[in-house]
Amino acid sequence: MRLAPLTTRQEATINTLTLRIGFEIELLAPAGSDRQVLADALAARRAGRVLRSFHTDSEPSAVPGVGVFRHLSPAFDVVDGAGAPVVRLVDDITIVSDLAGTTTRPGHRGWYRVLCDEPRLLRLIEGHINPGAALPDVLAPVAELFGTRVELRGGAARVNDAAGATVAVVMPLPAGRERPCEVITPPIAADHCRVLDELLTPARDLGFTVPAEAAVHLHLDGAPFRRSAAFANLVRLFGHWREPLWEALGTNDACRRLAPLPAELLQLVERDDLSWPELGEAARGIGLTKYADVNLTQLVAPRPARDTVEVRILPGALDASDVVRGAALVERLVRRCLDDTPIPRPDGGAAHDPAGALLALATAGAGR
Repeated sequence: MRLAPLTTRQEATINTLTLRIGFEIELLAPAGSDRQVLADALAARRAGRVLRSFHTDSEPSAVPGVGVFRHLSPAFDVVDGAGAPVVRLVDDITIVSDLAGTTTRPGHRGWYRVLCDEPRLLRLIEGHINPGAALPDVLAPVAELFGTRVELRGGAARVNDAAGATVAVVMPLPAGRERPCEVITPPIAADHCRVLDELLTPARDLGFTVPAEAAVHLHLDGAPFRRSAAFANLVRLFGHWREPLWEALGTNDACRRLAPLPAELLQLVERDDLSWPELGEAARGIGLTKYADVNLTQLVAPRPARDTVEVRILPGALDASDVVRGAALVERLVRRCLDDTPIPRPDGGAAHDPAGALLALATAGAGR
């Protein structure tokens, strides 16, 4: 998916990145392949190695009385010859459409998922099990922890506590779920396009494609936005400018887990009587979710797990220049948010030339 066309002048204006940014790029391995194939290829290029790990995610439960099942799925961390992180490759459960008609069997390569209905318990489990263990053996440390044993049934495994309540279940990875491949980079401070190209070129060579629901997410350092004025401008930008942003960036309509910011938050940031701690607390009370166009949850969290602002509306891409082009426009706009001058609402011209209107917004204010 390509971004909306820009004029020559606009193209020249947004061609570089200067901020430290982490990228999440959703890809799809060809049928018969998987994300470990890409991990092995990337490690070989750097005389590095692949470390097996777990990725945590959640999905609605079909079990009565259980709203959400959280699970651990196979993930692969690539490090270079010196042990420095290169990239992390994980599943993304929003990638579904391209897996229809999958002919592979569940449990590709012996892969599995560990399921649990309690997030704190799942974190405890992850800290005690070996991601390289075989399915029948992986829960043995958990059984020991609870003083019980692993029960094997029909290719799955389960551990109950002493009262018979289920602690965790391990099941073969569903057919096709080895193919989604979210490419998660460490924060990149310079030469963004070159670094991304070194990850995406091997993916193209191996036949990886952009799935139907794909998106690219950007993680920017959160600390500069923990001020009332900067936070308010972020909310105004992604709240009032939602339609121009989607149009200019080419946001994927099929992308899952996107949503507008709450109207209550847009009203909240227009108050001028709140300090940053008061504004952050009030924003938490609204019930923010990460599954919005911009994930602001870590900005207002008392103890952020990942100290970033996550922009989630860039379209899927397999070419580094496409990724950087969209990211550069976002970078200019979030820089504008650091100017205390309130971001205005879009005028009528934004509907006719959204990219031009956004570039004009990005360059307005106190010399930004």
